[in-house]
Amino acid sequence: QLGLLIVLPVFMFIVLIIANVSIGKLLFMLLATVALSMYLPHAFLKMKIKSRNHKAVVELSDFIDLLAVSMEAGLGFDQALSKVVSKKHGVLADEFQRCLEELRLGKTRRESLAGVRERLQVDDIQMLIGNIIQAEQLGIGMVQILRIQSEEVRIRRKQRAEEKAMKAPIKMLFPLVIFIFPCIFIILLGPVLLQLMETFM
Repeated sequence: QLGLLIVLPVFMFIVLIIANVSIGKLLFMLLATVALSMYLPHAFLKMKIKSRNHKAVVELSDFIDLLAVSMEAGLGFDQALSKVVSKKHGVLADEFQRCLEELRLGKTRRESLAGVRERLQVDDIQMLIGNIIQAEQLGIGMVQILRIQSEEVRIRRKQRAEEKAMKAPIKMLFPLVIFIFPCIFIILLGPVLLQLMETFM
């Protein structure tokens, strides 16, 4: 952001001086460039966060299944998590690898999992971590919690897909109206209009 705040206004100032614009336009363009320089990094970060969260949601159900299978095989939660992280690649694997490293450095499991929840602002992941922390506190079987969570994640994913499918016709309506219908009207009514013009002229 600091780099853009320096580079873009200086570049725009040079361009406007070469173009020999008026002082009013020069000040307006410089202010607009400064505003753009401040906005672009935030927009870029927001886009990257959204993309990263989406990848995490896509990976979540398989990640939970592998974790549950590993725990059913007799591993503890931390060992199962380490095993899954070593086999999987992606956003979730990276986050839980960091969680394991924090555990090794002396943080409690709750603090490490809370860090993952803060970095991935996704309802499904926050619910999963909340359930894991609660299961640990209450002594509930972790595998059962993971199985239920995996099923709920798949149901919510299906619901989101159905919701997107229902919104698709509405989103397609605007391109149809703007781009396709005028072409159809031109093709259908064009010859009629030409004949009318020839008749009356």
